[in-house]
Amino acid sequence: MGEVASKDQAEHIDFGIGSDQKTTFTPAQVITTGTRVIRLNVQVSDSKRCSRTLVRGFGRLMADRSLVPSVLDQTALMGVISKPASAMAQDLLGWWQINGRCDAVQKPWMVTRAGRWPTVTDELDPYSIWIAEVMLQQTQLQVVLPYWWRWMEVFPTVDALAAASLEHVRLQWQGLGYYSRARRLHAAAQRLAQGTWPRDLDSWMGLPGIGRTTAGSILSSAFNAPFAILDGNVKRVLARLHAHPRLPARDQVLFWQWSEALLDSARPRDFNQALMDLGATVCTPRNPDCDRCPWMSSCAAYASGDPTRWPMTDGSKPLPFQQIGVGVVLNAQGLVLIDQRMEEGLLGGMWEFPGGKQEPGESIETCIKRELMEELGIVVRVGEELITVDHAYSHKKLRFVVHLCAWVSGDPQPLASQQVRWVAPDQLNTFAFPAANTRMIEALLRSIN
Repeated sequence: MGEVASKDQAEHIDFGIGSDQKTTFTPAQVITTGTRVIRLNVQVSDSKRCSRTLVRGFGRLMADRSLVPSVLDQTALMGVISKPASAMAQDLLGWWQINGRCDAVQKPWMVTRAGRWPTVTDELDPYSIWIAEVMLQQTQLQVVLPYWWRWMEVFPTVDALAAASLEHVRLQWQGLGYYSRARRLHAAAQRLAQGTWPRDLDSWMGLPGIGRTTAGSILSSAFNAPFAILDGNVKRVLARLHAHPRLPARDQVLFWQWSEALLDSARPRDFNQALMDLGATVCTPRNPDCDRCPWMSSCAAYASGDPTRWPMTDGSKPLPFQQIGVGVVLNAQGLVLIDQRMEEGLLGGMWEFPGGKQEPGESIETCIKRELMEELGIVVRVGEELITVDHAYSHKKLRFVVHLCAWVSGDPQPLASQQVRWVAPDQLNTFAFPAANTRMIEALLRSIN
């Protein structure tokens, strides 16, 4: 690599706003990009338009894919072109008061018992907020709402949740996905029952299933405590605001610093809600509505003309595909065989119809016979196809080819599961199944009725 140019050797890029007055940046306001150093010069006629002009200048640089500013240099530049953090916080809060999801219909856990949005001195129920925050992990608000209402009816307090069986908890979670969340909620409730609610970050993070963002969101939401958050929506907003040239996951410390610097310490509850709402409703992954954004004039990604370039990603890789043979096994009494997955791993503790991955060159019928012998130690006769179900997880795509089977011999054993049961088909709804199994159950009930 060549030597880095000195600041005296810097290229000059001029931006005029219709004035003869020219301002040249100081050395601290210079971007260093590999072997190139670029100094931005701006002509100022209107101080209110100055910030936007600087943002546009930065955006033009970022649009040049040959330029990759360092995190340090980029951060320094953003300090020049952005408003003070306090001013940006007020802009965001002002936008949120009009456009945010700040009512009892959209966020029922965020209102007082009187049904109003809390003031800075109000405290809210940590339990209902905690449940909502865990449900909202990797799940959209509109999906969570009916589950949250149902959950609060069944388990209205942390003591009620702690006293429930894990199977009952799983059943109430059925359909929300990422089922380990339900198990961890139950375990945490048993530690929190009949105690006082933690007021510090470390105590919350010491509970199962709670990281720094979830803990900060609970504390700021329930107690208006000054803790920042960094969920997926917030990372995307910050990555675009700074046009950050690396994967957010590689610079977690920096992103936390940015989130903490922006936080309104007087209104952390409202600020965090506003920041999440901005990412969820305006600064969306695709087709962001930049014209509605209160931070548009300070956003380097917007200035580049292509905000969807950020956050940086590893590139989309095709999800691996697997075909699964599934046997819905009935005995002479009309009972159906189900097994419970091990607690750890994907879909831990959920019930399912037995089966497994189809091997190369293997027919689906042979696959089902082999898997049921290996997993349960039984011999079955594979009958007609019941249903085919395609289901995508975050890391792979599966096709379940489901056949009705008749039990022939062998006492079912949980060789690869926690337990096995023969149950009446009309009792299947009392067990917690993954979402992909719902259509299988419906098809079974149609076939025998």
